[in-house]
Amino acid sequence: MKEQNNVNRQNSDGDRYTEKRLARIREKLDENKIDAILITKRENYIYLSGFTGTSAHLVITKKDAVLVTDFRYVEQASSQAPLFQIVRYKGDIALEINNLLKSFGVSKLGFEAADVKYNKYVEFKEKFQTIELVPLNDIVESIRIIKDNRELGYIKKAVEIADEAFNHILSYIKPGVGETEIAAEMEYFMKRQGGEGPSFQTIVASGVRSAMPHGVASEKELEYGDVIVMDYGAIYNGYCSDITRTVFLGDADSKIKKVYEIVLQAQIEALNGAFKGKTGREIDEIAREVITRSGYGDNFGHGLGHGVGLEIHEEPRFAPAGDKIMENGMVVTVEPGIYIEGFGGVRIEDMIVINDDEPLILTKASKKLTIV
Repeated sequence: MKEQNNVNRQNSDGDRYTEKRLARIREKLDENKIDAILITKRENYIYLSGFTGTSAHLVITKKDAVLVTDFRYVEQASSQAPLFQIVRYKGDIALEINNLLKSFGVSKLGFEAADVKYNKYVEFKEKFQTIELVPLNDIVESIRIIKDNRELGYIKKAVEIADEAFNHILSYIKPGVGETEIAAEMEYFMKRQGGEGPSFQTIVASGVRSAMPHGVASEKELEYGDVIVMDYGAIYNGYCSDITRTVFLGDADSKIKKVYEIVLQAQIEALNGAFKGKTGREIDEIAREVITRSGYGDNFGHGLGHGVGLEIHEEPRFAPAGDKIMENGMVVTVEPGIYIEGFGGVRIEDMIVINDDEPLILTKASKKLTIV
């Protein structure tokens, strides 16, 4: 009986979050003067409905919420999306949606412009003949940018799994071990800890390869004196984590040690300046100024950070072009780096939650200069 009560409580909590999200999207209908919205992007239909399958279209009006899927997912959708009417389509999904729209009296339909490819738009235009199609940008993403308490719980667990992977891998690093072996061990460990899989292709870049910001694991074997950059993350309940740590094998060149201290200082200052009310550009400038003042401005070529949630890269951005104003509940990475071609590189990355004038730092793995 206690187990069933827990299940009922979880379903009730899920319904409460879904209701709030549907209320927000219905506000967008009024703001955009449309009768309904068609949701096709997977991360967005997961967010709005709770359904995690790979085939779904949501039709949301001011009163109705319908999830259209095929026979493979009807049972799963019924379980995961209890606040949605589940419609199984046979044959042509566009015609099925058109029938729904007509039954709801829809004359203006919003769609996700960034997700619908041109050929699909042409098909919709042809089959929704009496309906005006209205392209919308970031309609759901603008809601997703602020994480609720349930999302933050999932993200914190994903970060915790990644933290544990760093502590685990330190004893595995030794001369002769391949970068791909390091990556495989980390991913296997994270799955054993409850992760659904890696957030992205794990980066392990050692020696001169550490100067490659996205140097995914290669067949290179670790050597004494290597600097090793590891950038990775776990997925938990659909939510991602993202962490980078740089360590040294056996010993480290004095120059790369100095670079490490500069990157760490840049990150600490940016963390301390990640306030509610600042733009992403202003926070990026904090770290960039530290690195530029140290003579490595040209060696920091990427933005300071990005939002993380159901997607590994989402808004907001800490970058020279980051114009969004920070609000409480935004989850962002802070990851300055210095990359010196033919020599090596350093990056240090934590995840934070914007929280007034003192961000909540989620990542706990040590940032002390580590020689293994």
